[in-house]
Amino acid sequence: MKSFGQVVAPLFLLFSVMNAGNLSEAAESYPAKPINFIVPNEAGADADVLARPLCQRVSAILGKPVIIVNKPGGGSSIGMREVHDAKPDGYTIGMSHATILINKLLGNLPYDHAGFTVLGTYATFIPIIVSSTKTQRPFKTLKEALSFAKANPGEVSIATSGVGQSWWVATLAFQEGTGLKFNIIPQPGTGAFAVAQVAGGHTDLAILALAAAKSQIEGGLIRFLAVFGSKKAPGYEDVPTLKEEGYDVNWESTQILIGPPKMPATIAAKLAGAFENAANEPEYKKFVSERNAVPFYLPPDRAVTFFDEQRKVVRSVMDKAGISKEK
Repeated sequence: MKSFGQVVAPLFLLFSVMNAGNLSEAAESYPAKPINFIVPNEAGADADVLARPLCQRVSAILGKPVIIVNKPGGGSSIGMREVHDAKPDGYTIGMSHATILINKLLGNLPYDHAGFTVLGTYATFIPIIVSSTKTQRPFKTLKEALSFAKANPGEVSIATSGVGQSWWVATLAFQEGTGLKFNIIPQPGTGAFAVAQVAGGHTDLAILALAAAKSQIEGGLIRFLAVFGSKKAPGYEDVPTLKEEGYDVNWESTQILIGPPKMPATIAAKLAGAFENAANEPEYKKFVSERNAVPFYLPPDRAVTFFDEQRKVVRSVMDKAGISKEK
């Protein structure tokens, strides 16, 4: 009499072969139906606003609807988990941003970008540094602010987003990169409270997104001092980057395209190609710039390398802050 294992093993092998064959056939005819695109943020959020016209273009390229499905909550971990756990057939994909790194380091998820099929990037939000025009120290340049901070450790105050959020990471990276000590004051949310603090003269500086600060910059309530990294802010090419100021401090919230792990290579390549074409369309790049972001396409392999480097930055920041809970 054959054992249970002797009977089941050949059946399992047969099922695996049949399943592989089914995936191969499905890959050749992909896409045969609408594709769900998970955005792990609420409708109207920056990530949602940039994703919608991108997916409209991909729909036209692939000949099937690419439907935005908003799954906010849990610091974006709910939407990312849904993408990760979906069937890897290409009909549930999505996007993320810097939180894909932060969630793993905070222990909210057991995986980051390396746990997904990466399909590329398409845009990035770069933090900026602004100063108040109402404080007792209305710094007019970054050099002026840093010179004062060097002479008066801990006195220059910086408003930013809440602990563990992207612009908070940027602020700690700025402190580490300059080697100075600031009075960092996290605020609820991702920008509105921080800009209110600096515009009202309650803090000397703020580190946040250009989108949150633009109206106050144009109204003269705050000054635009510098941009993180080496990319210029669209429309503000006269504002120096931190690299130009002599500080190699890089942090940004790059929009990354993701699918479940172990997607068939042919399906992943077809999606990556469609998103590449859509992201590089001149009209889409113009749309991104008008939303105070920077067009930033990277193919899948370079996107993985880029996020590997960003992971080093956020891990260093969180380890030093004593809040890393990476599993």
